[in-house]
Amino acid sequence: MDILLQWLLLTVAVAAGWLAGRYGSRGRASRSGLSDENSVRERLQFLFTNYSDQAVENFVQSLAVNKDTVSLHLSIGSHFRNKGETDRAILIHQNLLARPELPSRYSPQVTLELALDYMNAGLLDRAEALLHQIMGDRDYGRRAAEHLIELYQQEREWAKAADVARTLTRGDAGPELAKTLAYLTCELADQALRDDDRWTAQKRAREALEYDRSCVRATLILMNLLIRQGSYREAGRESLKVFDQNPEFGPEAVDRLMKLEREHGDVARLVKKLQKLYEKYPSTSLLLALVESVERASGRPAAIDLLRQELEVRPSVRGLLRLVQMAGYEKGMTTDEGRLVSRIGHLLLANRPVYRCVSCGFSGQQLHWLCPSCKQWETVRPIQGVEAE
Repeated sequence: MDILLQWLLLTVAVAAGWLAGRYGSRGRASRSGLSDENSVRERLQFLFTNYSDQAVENFVQSLAVNKDTVSLHLSIGSHFRNKGETDRAILIHQNLLARPELPSRYSPQVTLELALDYMNAGLLDRAEALLHQIMGDRDYGRRAAEHLIELYQQEREWAKAADVARTLTRGDAGPELAKTLAYLTCELADQALRDDDRWTAQKRAREALEYDRSCVRATLILMNLLIRQGSYREAGRESLKVFDQNPEFGPEAVDRLMKLEREHGDVARLVKKLQKLYEKYPSTSLLLALVESVERASGRPAAIDLLRQELEVRPSVRGLLRLVQMAGYEKGMTTDEGRLVSRIGHLLLANRPVYRCVSCGFSGQQLHWLCPSCKQWETVRPIQGVEAE
């Protein structure tokens, strides 16, 4: 009985709001006010706030389907999906598609909404089939393709995602799409590298750079390939290209470069290159690499002087810990104060995030080329600041 009463009240409320909007606006066309879209949104919010979800759902099931009510159906379906009531959203959109009176021009839009319901519910096979069904649609085909790429990325089907992305580049070669395609191609290159298929890995990495010259990951893959070939000098030069592509990823290149030089090269000969880079792209990782190379070339006292001087201008916890370590070692580490500073510094850095997404704020200690939160490529970057870079 309560549900029936709520349903009747809901019907009256919708009818009253529709009539007020239709007839109350006559003769006031020139008066400033809310647009129809904003007005409908406010009325829907009133319904969602004052009536139970079950009453709203019952009302929708009995509501006629025509060009004037399709938007209402879709808005209510989206409301349920955003609330996490995916089952209700699916029923509403399935009901719409099953209605023979649904105007045919709305079918692609409803199909897209139902596909999004399935994605939210984890029914990826069903979502994939519906998205493929409307990929060729003039109005909703692009959105369907974008969601299909997202779906394939979620399933780590990199080749399928790249195929869909390439279909989009035929009509739009914008920078974001080019970056997406470049990083999808890098995933394929990385797979080939793990399989020790060096020829395919190199081909894919160079293909990624053709899509996006600033693709840092492709450069690092080429660096790894050169290391596997024993071309250590060339690998070092390759890593330094990262600073021209995106200096925010400079710490990633420097860490790899220093590891390479310690194992196969001569750290001391890097002094001039690192000095120029540090002057142009200052960071803690680059400073510590420079200090290490100066110590190899000119001795520990010169390295300590350089580090102390730079910390006065650009303080960092990692730099301070390195200074305490070097100076303490030089003096025999006889003071308890030095050990205490070192311990507190390491505690400050313990469990601190090292990377943060510049788009959504996701943070962690591992570099993700694809942000786990907002699903964007190359937005997770080394954190800047006193306790980081």
